[in-house]
Amino acid sequence: MIQQKIPSIPLASFQDLEKEGRRARYDSLVSRLPLGEDSHSRALHYYSSPGRTELGGNHTDHNNGCVLAASVDLDMLALARPRSDSMVTLLSEGYSPIRVDLRDTAPRIEEKGSPASIIRGLAAWLTHQGLQIGPGFDIAMDSRVPAGSGLSSSAAFELLIASIFDDMGKYDLTPTDWAIAGQWAENEYFGKPCGLMDQIACAEGGIVFIDFADSRRPKIDRLIYDFESNGLILAIVNTGSNHEDLTREYADIPKEMKCVAAILGRTALRGTEKQDLLNRLSDIRIKCGDRALLRAWHFVYENYRPARMVEALKRNDKSAYLSIVNESGRSSWHYLQNIHAGNPR
Repeated sequence: MIQQKIPSIPLASFQDLEKEGRRARYDSLVSRLPLGEDSHSRALHYYSSPGRTELGGNHTDHNNGCVLAASVDLDMLALARPRSDSMVTLLSEGYSPIRVDLRDTAPRIEEKGSPASIIRGLAAWLTHQGLQIGPGFDIAMDSRVPAGSGLSSSAAFELLIASIFDDMGKYDLTPTDWAIAGQWAENEYFGKPCGLMDQIACAEGGIVFIDFADSRRPKIDRLIYDFESNGLILAIVNTGSNHEDLTREYADIPKEMKCVAAILGRTALRGTEKQDLLNRLSDIRIKCGDRALLRAWHFVYENYRPARMVEALKRNDKSAYLSIVNESGRSSWHYLQNIHAGNPR
């Protein structure tokens, strides 16, 4: 049985998988999940969670901004089955097995930055919602989402585990609920202060415009657009570096933006205009620094770009869309300053 409760990309039939040479990927998961005495052999389920790409709205989500994002066809695939006890066992090729007891939901310092922290964090989130944690489960996992590639492998993993929790525990929570759970687990247990865009893009699937004016319940609008049939192809470029060890640099961006927001009497930059920054230019530079000012300047203009992108795609104006993409790239380079190598060589 193939589970699609939190769909990323519709999974093909096994006949299609055979044609595409992908059946071996599924078969390998079966071979890696040996039957244990606490497992139920007839309750095997497949789950898939995609990576995501940000199309517009670079570093706006954590300041109540707008984003255009999409899931991609590079995914994490899992084969899982319930256990009769409270243990979760994760098997992934090339890594040591990970075991988490769901009865213990307290954060562990030694687990920070590890998959175990996400599993434990999601279980903790369930208890905070007053929900009973269901049975444990065994998982064999295969990932096609490259770690540190900018496709949000952490969010893909969170939503993969979330879909298993949801199915095994029969919670019937929404994709947005689980996206919020994933963000909370990543913030509080994994140790990265991420926004909510990554998780929503992975949970919802397809192309989505997300408005974070209410960060607790963001407004999500789905956009139907086929890039490939319109001559546009997304490509991953190997830059020779990755995102894996940039948690501090990442955390500096929302911190500096919110420093500027505080000077303007706000909790986030949403609603800030160019003149607001110019009116308090001196105070911002003294109290937050020049880089913070430039990052706030980026936000003011970047926050309008996702909606402009949506309108361009709706009228199939590829030239206008790509022009906005270039605007965003230049702003990220000049003002946000998050696309250069931390240690250039």
